Amino acid sequence: QVQLVESGGGSVQPGGSLRLSCAASGLDLDYYSVGWFRQAPGKEREGVSCIYNKHNDGRTYYADSVKGRFSISRDNAKKTVDLEMNSLKPEDTAVYYCATASAGYGCYGVSILRDEYEDWGQGTQVTVSS
Repeated sequence: QVQLVESGGGSVQPGGSLRLSCAASGLDLDYYSVGWFRQAPGKEREGVSCIYNKHNDGRTYYADSVKGRFSISRDNAKKTVDLEMNSLKPEDTAVYYCATASAGYGCYGVSILRDEYEDWGQGTQVTVSS
């Protein structure tokens, strides 16, 4: 049974940083595209960033709203996919979810396709407020 677990959420002031981690049991993240999504109250879940499966070109994608502030990476030692979030803004406040898509799906250079993600974590809350 696949289980994805997000960690690292919390409350920070504007301009602060957080690092989210996505860990998996039941599958090896190296063989999957991994995406980070977020959902704010009253809004649809949106794709934030993704990373292609490790055994291809490892391409990444960032939504325009986070480009230059967020960075996605694989931690080979911990077997996680992390999302480093810097210069956080109040509009970044949301529940953040990680999800996996089969190799070759879900993460493209110019887009992230939510419908191609099959397994999802329970989410971690990120609150940016002064």
